[in-house]
Amino acid sequence: MHSTVVSRGGEDSTDGDLSTRWAGIVGADSLSFDFDSTNPVPFDLAPNWRWLASPRVRRGAVAILLLEVALIIGFVAAYKPFDLNIYLWGGRAVTHGLRLYLVQADANWFTYPPFAATLFAPVAGVPAAVAKLAWELGSVVALAWACLLTVRLAGYRPTRTAIVTMTAAAVVLEPVYHTLFLGQVNLFLMALVLADLWRVSRGRPAGIGIGVAAAVKLVPGIFIVLLLLTRRFRDAAIAAGTFVCCGLIGYVVDPSASKLYWTRLFFDTKRVSAGYISNQSLYAAVVRVLGGPSHAGTWFLLVALAIGTAGLAVAAILARRGDWLAAAAVTGITGLVVCPISWTHHWVWVVPTLVVLLRGGAGARIAAAAAYVLFALAPMWWTPHPVRPGTAQTGFHGLTTLTANCFLIAGLAFLGYMTVVAWRTRESARPMRPEWLAEAIDAADDRLLEPELV
Repeated sequence: MHSTVVSRGGEDSTDGDLSTRWAGIVGADSLSFDFDSTNPVPFDLAPNWRWLASPRVRRGAVAILLLEVALIIGFVAAYKPFDLNIYLWGGRAVTHGLRLYLVQADANWFTYPPFAATLFAPVAGVPAAVAKLAWELGSVVALAWACLLTVRLAGYRPTRTAIVTMTAAAVVLEPVYHTLFLGQVNLFLMALVLADLWRVSRGRPAGIGIGVAAAVKLVPGIFIVLLLLTRRFRDAAIAAGTFVCCGLIGYVVDPSASKLYWTRLFFDTKRVSAGYISNQSLYAAVVRVLGGPSHAGTWFLLVALAIGTAGLAVAAILARRGDWLAAAAVTGITGLVVCPISWTHHWVWVVPTLVVLLRGGAGARIAAAAAYVLFALAPMWWTPHPVRPGTAQTGFHGLTTLTANCFLIAGLAFLGYMTVVAWRTRESARPMRPEWLAEAIDAADDRLLEPELV
């Protein structure tokens, strides 16, 4: 995010003029633009988003979100979220030595680091109904917080209607509602990472959120690499130090389980069914198409390393341009693609990714709409697959195989698109500075229909 102050000169402009200028500056191949970070434009004022200021939209968004929350509460009352139950079991087992990793809960292994189980130890002592309700509602709050941070990183001033609308729309996406269905931790981790990147974009000390997220679920550690590539060495050191401290806490609580995990289990994918249809990683696609893990040899590691390197390089370029939202989305999607296990509910990073696309021109917005439909319908579940994790259909079967790996393909397409964007803007010394933006900022005080979120 940039702090260049835009000149406040210029003539008054009509809504049509503003829309025309916006379209001319933020074209199909451009996703970044400059603004006055001390007074960013509210969502309700920017072209293409003014419909959010409508009282009818506000009331509709609130009604939909309240309905979704009511359904979540009803679900919690009638059903025990599967993964949350394993988390709570881990909280009770973490102080019992090797029990954490050598005994199954509900026919499944606890696969997170001991620190994650340590965090659940206090929660495990709370009545189950209270713990379930608090966890699910807390996940919705974390989603709303992530949406607020996404809007800020996009360069807008968040408003209540914008956040409510985004949250309600995000719940419809399969990675989000699947996370809520299972009682997963993904929304909390995404919010922690985005909070840190917001602080980085403002030049403030950061890293604790990323370190904690990586200590709970290793994949967010990729954001430490992003900090290093963007020369945020202090923040990277804070994140790495936090990760180590969390690991030491897990060791103090359960030394034997910690030793087993960090010496044998953290890289072991055999404790889960990597070929199951829910796994939308590059590794899973190779396993499904070629017929088993044994076919993913050294060549696959080189391919994954190349994609990971390219993705992080693109993210670093975008971050150096001041576009930390695009950098966050590219890094998050890169981690999902190259990580051996990326269940569909891990793909909550589609939320900031959609906003990155929506900032673009007409082509990018069409792609965002198509991606929203794809991630809401999740057509991989419509293809032949085992009801429970186990052996998957192997071989290439044309459209069926492409559909079965649709999240992965969408992720690769996004990385390819952002690579083109980064390449085309590589010679730019600074992001574009739309002159009309000063007029929009001046008009904000008179035209904002509701208080902004600060």
